Amino acid sequence: MLRSRKNDPLLAIGAVSDRTGLAVSAIRFYESKGLVESERAESGHRRFRKSVIRRLSFILISQRLGYSLDEIRDQLERLPNGRTPTEKDWNKLAVGFSSDIEQRIAGLQQLQESLAGCIGCGCLSMKKCHLWNPDDAAADLGDGPRYLLGNSAKDLPGKTS
Repeated sequence: MLRSRKNDPLLAIGAVSDRTGLAVSAIRFYESKGLVESERAESGHRRFRKSVIRRLSFILISQRLGYSLDEIRDQLERLPNGRTPTEKDWNKLAVGFSSDIEQRIAGLQQLQESLAGCIGCGCLSMKKCHLWNPDDAAADLGDGPRYLLGNSAKDLPGKTS
């Protein structure tokens, strides 16, 4: 027989759905992917620990930030299964995500600043492009918008400064 733990009571999937705003089918999907766990009551119905609400909310937010389910799973594997994560557990997870989010923000800021100038894509449609990427020399550095991908005009063959 399933027993509710003092600080982590059991909830029906509908109650979890109501609290998280996720469809029941989404909760089942996340369970099938190993992101959350349920227990079975004697009746065969799924029961979730109340702590799964935070895990599901974390999954939802992470997906909105562009993380894949594999990336989210890797992060959630750092949390304990079978017990309610403590504040310390969540803080350890937050540190890793914060670092990644800061890197993403820096990348987006670089993208925002670069969009008005030459990005080394080869279009040569702007006057600046002919100065920074003459004759599409950036193509020698590889495919795609080389300057957005981390190269600069200084990386062009024959450039010494």
